[in-house]
Amino acid sequence: VALMKEMGLKAYRFSVSWARVIPEGVGAVNEKGLKFYSDLVDELLKQGIEPIVTLFHWDYPYALHRKGGWRNDESSEWFLEYAKVIVDALSDRVQYWGTLNEPQCFIGCGNLVGEHAPFDKLPARDLLIMGRNVLLAHGKTTRYIRQNAKKKAYIGYSPIAPAYIPK
Repeated sequence: VALMKEMGLKAYRFSVSWARVIPEGVGAVNEKGLKFYSDLVDELLKQGIEPIVTLFHWDYPYALHRKGGWRNDESSEWFLEYAKVIVDALSDRVQYWGTLNEPQCFIGCGNLVGEHAPFDKLPARDLLIMGRNVLLAHGKTTRYIRQNAKKKAYIGYSPIAPAYIPK
């Protein structure tokens, strides 16, 4: 953080590891894991750097992956419960929230072509189910943040697309 300050950064986007905060994906919270992010937010603010929190950056808890991951219709509720823990802990200091990082990559590259974790090659039907559950997770979490954040919240997700430059 000191180096970020020295560089003159005004904001820092970081991702919270779901499995670090809730090792089994649901249930017991790892308080040391949660404290790590709380301390990071405090230090960023102390240095005049705006924290931008991304809730999911492809690190799905293994216990939930074994239950079908994003293909499981309960996945949006699992994600919401995790998001509540983070929002309740950090929204007194954080205003900027990203729910999901590059969903088309973790679905497509991870589950269609198998280039990224979990390195699967699933049928289109499964990908559509995943997409539906990811959108539900984003919507439910966005609603929760809007209704429960302690500071005015700005919420989005982080899509990716190729960039083309005309010749």
